[in-house]
Amino acid sequence: MDVEARKDSSPTRGKLTRRLLVALNCGMLALGTTAGPLITRLYYDKGGRREWLSAWLQSAGWPLLLLPAAASYAARRARDGRGAPLLLTPPRVLLAAAGLGVATGADNFVYAYSLRYLPVSTSAILISTQLVFTVFFAFLIVRQRLTAATVNAVALLTAGAAVLGLHVSSDRPAGATKGQYMMGFIMTLGAAALYGLILPLVELAYKRAAGGGRAVTYALVMEVQLVMGFFATAFCTVGMVVNKDFQAIQREANHFELGEARYYMVLVWAAVLWQFFFLGAVGVIFCVHTLLAGILIAVFIPVTEVAAVIFLHEKFSGGKGMALVLSLWGLASYSYGEWSEARAKKKAEIVAEAQAS
Repeated sequence: MDVEARKDSSPTRGKLTRRLLVALNCGMLALGTTAGPLITRLYYDKGGRREWLSAWLQSAGWPLLLLPAAASYAARRARDGRGAPLLLTPPRVLLAAAGLGVATGADNFVYAYSLRYLPVSTSAILISTQLVFTVFFAFLIVRQRLTAATVNAVALLTAGAAVLGLHVSSDRPAGATKGQYMMGFIMTLGAAALYGLILPLVELAYKRAAGGGRAVTYALVMEVQLVMGFFATAFCTVGMVVNKDFQAIQREANHFELGEARYYMVLVWAAVLWQFFFLGAVGVIFCVHTLLAGILIAVFIPVTEVAAVIFLHEKFSGGKGMALVLSLWGLASYSYGEWSEARAKKKAEIVAEAQAS
């Protein structure tokens, strides 16, 4: 192969690698978004009662990232010798990742607590309002531009949550009072708001890394997520120690409706699936931008809804259906606006290139 051929093939390989990364991270985000809440709700439905344990499981899968991080370091060591850096992430970005990890741990607890008193089908619609908060904070933090489609989507998602709030007595889980249901309702919105803030802050951390002269690679993204996962888990571990959750695990396993062995399988799969969610989210932010991560999290609402009805036998009321329609309408409006803007931008670039030549 001659030099010119290698030059031509290099950009093609780069685009292919990027597309594969986007597809991989979108797949992980989709799986975590739909299956994570279902397995957490299963834990509660079959006898689980520990909110701190449930929150801890959402980030406890972080050691899975040690394998790709170690492989990345080994590749650098083979290429650069002993001078290869142990970590690619600048110290100040690692410090920011630690802070984001603590915030993620707090968000995990708020969400885990709220899901104890809400069915997954209701929680999923409320979590879609995360896009509202992501849009708002992305505008403030990373200067993401607001469009008419964005404002319309925000209005529709807000209306969907309001409609859902009017039907608070229709689908409470067994044993949950109306007050507990309302607390779960409010806390789910709080979890959506906090994670809507975390996503743009992650993108800002990447920009800070790039501003420091470091190339923002996928290996760096995994390092950031590893640090976030470690500190989120440490935060929830403190809560578990104070709440004496570690001592209660064996008692819960003994009384779990599906049996002791399946109890531990539920815990393991919860850790794995939630790790897919978080790694997929930061990966999508790296490959594209924050708002796409917010869109994907919200766009899988119907899948979560159907799965909750099929596997957990949850009710699907008319009010919930109306809220779902409004949410999907908002997402469709936003997605169409983004597609139209991207198409117009691409046409403008083609015209500019033609005029330049």
